Amino acid sequence: MMFKKRHSLALLLPFALALAGCDAIQEQQPGEPETDDAFASTYQPMPSEPLLIVNATLLTGTGEKIENGQLLMRDGRIAAVGAKLDAPEGVRVFDARGRYVTPGIIDVHSHLGDYASPGVNAHSDGNEMTNPNTAEVWAEHSVWPQDPGFVTALAGGVTTLQVLPGSANLFGGRGVTLKNIPGRSVMEMKFPDAPYGLKMACGENPKRVYGSSGRSPGTRMGNVAGYREAWINAREYLSKMEKATSPDDMPKRDLELETLAGVLKGEILVHNHCYRADEMLVMLEIAREFDFKVGTFHHAVEAYKIADKLAETGTCAAMWADWWGFKMEAFDGIRENIPLVDAAGACAIVHSDSEVGIQRLNQEAAKAMAAANRVGMQITPEQAMRWLTLNAAKSLGIDEQTGSLEAGKMADVVIWSGNPFSVYSRAEKVFIDGALAWDSEDPRFQPKTDFELGIIEIGGQL
Repeated sequence: MMFKKRHSLALLLPFALALAGCDAIQEQQPGEPETDDAFASTYQPMPSEPLLIVNATLLTGTGEKIENGQLLMRDGRIAAVGAKLDAPEGVRVFDARGRYVTPGIIDVHSHLGDYASPGVNAHSDGNEMTNPNTAEVWAEHSVWPQDPGFVTALAGGVTTLQVLPGSANLFGGRGVTLKNIPGRSVMEMKFPDAPYGLKMACGENPKRVYGSSGRSPGTRMGNVAGYREAWINAREYLSKMEKATSPDDMPKRDLELETLAGVLKGEILVHNHCYRADEMLVMLEIAREFDFKVGTFHHAVEAYKIADKLAETGTCAAMWADWWGFKMEAFDGIRENIPLVDAAGACAIVHSDSEVGIQRLNQEAAKAMAAANRVGMQITPEQAMRWLTLNAAKSLGIDEQTGSLEAGKMADVVIWSGNPFSVYSRAEKVFIDGALAWDSEDPRFQPKTDFELGIIEIGGQL
C-alpha cells in the first residue's frame, strides 16, 4: 500500500540533537535530593507529519478490537481513534487494509546497551559483581547507544524498553526507561519523566555469586538478612533527611542509600528478579515490613501459584512464554503461566531478557496465548496485546503517556503486515511519537548505528 497524497516521507533521524539547558537553578531545600538535573532526559521527538490510518484492524492495548478502524496521529500524539473519523484537510492517509495496528511494544526487561553486540567481554557492563548491595550504580551509565540491538528491536515493533542491571546482587542498581530512537548519548534516549526502577534479585543468583567465594549471602536466609539490613539503613537515612532543618543537618550524601530512600518515598519502582512462588511471597512480606511496594516480579516462573496474591497487592509479573528448567528455581514452569496470572486479574506481562527475544515479543505472547487456548482459556488477540503494551507501561509507571491507542497518548504505533500473533506477520512500519522510525520496505527508514557503518554490508557495499 502507498500513502495517498504526494508528500515526502524523508525525515532525518536525529543522530545529533541539541542538549536541553536549564532555564534556572532552583534553590536546594533541606531533605531534597541534589540530583534532580543530573543525567536528565534530553529526548526530543523526531519530526512528524499528521497521518490518518484507515481500514485497519486496531488492537488498542486496552482489550478492545476495532475492525476497519481508523487512527489519526498529529503533533506526535494520537489525536483520535475509532471506526470512522473525518480526515482533516491536507492530512496524509494510509490505507492499512488487511493490516493490524497496535501500540508500540514495550519490553520491561532488557539489557541492550549494557550487554551490547558484539557480545565480548569489553561490552559486558551489566553486572557490578563486587558487593551484594550495589544500589548506587545506574544501568544508564553503561548503556552504549551504538548497540545494533536497539535497531533489531525496533524492527520487531519495540518502541520503549527498560534497561536493567543484571541479577548477581541483592540490589543491582537503578534501571532506566528508554525510547527506542537513535541517540549520541543515553540522555537523548531517556523516556521523559519516566520513574527510575530499582533492580533487586532473590534466589539462586546472589547466593551463588557470593556464597561460592565464602562471602555472605550464601543461602536464601542470608539473602533475606541482606535485604532487611539494607532497608533498615535506608529508613534511618531517610529519617535524617526528613528531619533536617538546614543543609548542615543533612546526612552525608550516599548514592546507595539515596536510591533505596527513593523507593521508600515511592519515587523509584521496584523490579524484582524472582522465580519461586514462596520467595515472591517473602519479598512481599519484606515490602510490607518496610512500607514499600514491589512493582513487578521479573521472570516469575511460578507466578501462577500466587496469582491471587499478585492481584491483591497490585504487583505485576513479567514472564517468559516457555523458558524453564535451566536451573532448579526455574524447574516448575508451565506454558500457561502468563494467561493464568492474567485470568486472576493480575498484571501479566511478556518480557524478553534477551537481545534475540526482544525482536519477536509478539511471537512470545502468541505462544502463551496458544497454550491458554489449548486448555480452554480462550485468550483473544485483543486480550493478549495488553501483555505487550499497556500492562508493561503500567509496570514502568508510564501508562498515562503510552501503551495503548487512546487519544492524547504518545503516537507510538506499529502497523503489522497481518495478525501480530502470527509467525508470518512482521512489523511493516513503526512510529515513535508520530514519526516514522522503521519501515521494512524503505531503507531510508532502517537506521544503522555508527558502529555498523563500514563493518556490515549495506546496499551491496561495505
